Amino acid sequence: MKKKKNNDEEIASVRKRKRSREDWIVDGFAYGMAAILVIAIILPFMQVITVSMSPASVVNATGFHLFPTKFDFSGYKKIATDNNFWHSYLNTILRAVIGTSSGVLITIMTAYPLSKVNLPYRKGLMLFVVFTMYFSGGMIPKYLLIKNLHLTNNFLVYILPCLITGFALIITRNFFMSIPGELEESAKIDGATPWRVLFGIYLPLSKPVVATISLWYCVHHWNSWMDNMLYVTKSNLYVLQYVLQTILTNGQTADMETMTDVIIHTETMKMAALVLSLLPIVCTYPFLQKYFVKGMLVGSVKG
Repeated sequence: MKKKKNNDEEIASVRKRKRSREDWIVDGFAYGMAAILVIAIILPFMQVITVSMSPASVVNATGFHLFPTKFDFSGYKKIATDNNFWHSYLNTILRAVIGTSSGVLITIMTAYPLSKVNLPYRKGLMLFVVFTMYFSGGMIPKYLLIKNLHLTNNFLVYILPCLITGFALIITRNFFMSIPGELEESAKIDGATPWRVLFGIYLPLSKPVVATISLWYCVHHWNSWMDNMLYVTKSNLYVLQYVLQTILTNGQTADMETMTDVIIHTETMKMAALVLSLLPIVCTYPFLQKYFVKGMLVGSVKG
């Protein structure tokens, strides 16, 4: 009780300490930069939502405005008739679910043995992982590799080339190294296999880092469109971001094989499509945010 009382007195004395001029300057600068960053993020987002809910006449006459003066949801109604948009939406959902789950599984299974100090050639393997983060073969060698593996116009081209990333592997490996080794030793004494240790002990304790890398993989798969442009020509395999890119740049979508079902998109339809493409990520992030910071910090400083 006496120790607790002393701690409370120390906390109270720190709170009563007079803040210096430098403290106010640093805090003011930090809050100012945070406010500028928030404004830079919020204003474009508000503009997109406002345009998507405004009639075309108001958009053409007013231009930039943050709050809608008239409401018109015809852009959402018209984008709902674009079958190419919704088919690409389904492809992106499948890609995000399959790519994220397989990426997290492979990352965990690779990070676990690399977290053991007695693993042969461990340092060499980690150097190889780090090397891939700084150097790559380039676009043309990668395209030739994808073509020789017969992955062009194949849904697996969205999954296999980005099955695991070096940064996510390092973060997960460092997190595993922070788990006390005594837990694994006691489990092995009780007869647990390495698979049992990984999925029965390590995985339940690794919710922060699993949530962190899951968010990374999910955002990557949801936002990717370059691989679609390079390796896929069949419209039934188009992903959402590629279709959205064609909508925003060309103002239309079409079946590239038959050149039919051309739909001309107005500005309201473009912004409506953009809002609909953002909804899943915006709705998912709040549920993973509480794990995100902890997973980043522990996975970055350990090991």
